[in-house]
Amino acid sequence: MNYTTDHNKQKPDWQDPEVIVVRYGTRQTTKSECYYNFRAYREPDAEITMDYFFWIFRNADQTIVIDTGFSPEAAAARRRQPVVSPADALARLGIDPLEVKLLVLTHAHYDHAGNLGLYPNAKIVMSRREFEFWGADMGQRPQYAHHIDPLDIQRIQALHRDGRITLLDERRNTLIPGIELFEIGGHTPGQMAVVVEMPEGPVILASDAIHYYEELELDRPFAVLDSLADMYQGYEQIREWLQRPGAVVIPGHDPEVMNRFAPVDPSDPSFAVRIDASGAGV
Repeated sequence: MNYTTDHNKQKPDWQDPEVIVVRYGTRQTTKSECYYNFRAYREPDAEITMDYFFWIFRNADQTIVIDTGFSPEAAAARRRQPVVSPADALARLGIDPLEVKLLVLTHAHYDHAGNLGLYPNAKIVMSRREFEFWGADMGQRPQYAHHIDPLDIQRIQALHRDGRITLLDERRNTLIPGIELFEIGGHTPGQMAVVVEMPEGPVILASDAIHYYEELELDRPFAVLDSLADMYQGYEQIREWLQRPGAVVIPGHDPEVMNRFAPVDPSDPSFAVRIDASGAGV
């Protein structure tokens, strides 16, 4: 599969497009744990919830999965609370992982790159900078390595040897007409955001370029970072995208996402939300 760096926007001719945000895990944490140098804000600490998501784009012709969540082993080791397994979530959405042909890894942290074995027939796309960093000595330093699962990295490397991973060299790439991948960095060396050109406006799947809405609103960097300057520059890029008509942004871990968009299953609103051609938000 070839990926282009054509920056001209191509209006996609999709039937029934939708972006789905699946909430697969959660935990309780604090602001001081989540925000870099939190004491600089001279605010009292507070408990907050961190949710864990992966994302799906689909239309009448194809399904693309964006990130794969943490593995059961990683959840147990880090005391994260799964709320639905990715396999069960896919089944609820009528998606057979064996039929998924295209998968995007925005970065290789444990909560975004587990469960790759669910998708044996998928071609995988990720940033070359991200891939190479975790195979280098620097990526093994404790302050970096704490945020990965070594088994995930070994699987990624094996999949690359098998020819199933395409590594992107450019900062901006067209995945398919209407979906662009932007390497932002900041959180990790090759962190990518995904911009989907939906009929009502772009849906910005920020992944961990921003974790919470207030991270962007208050210009408040997250605690886990590779480059503070790149993280700030990433905020500027997202703010620029948000100037476009109809644009919405989906942070990587904010529970508020589940309140801002329409539930896939109204009887279980905490499972998943949908952004579709109607611009469905609540």
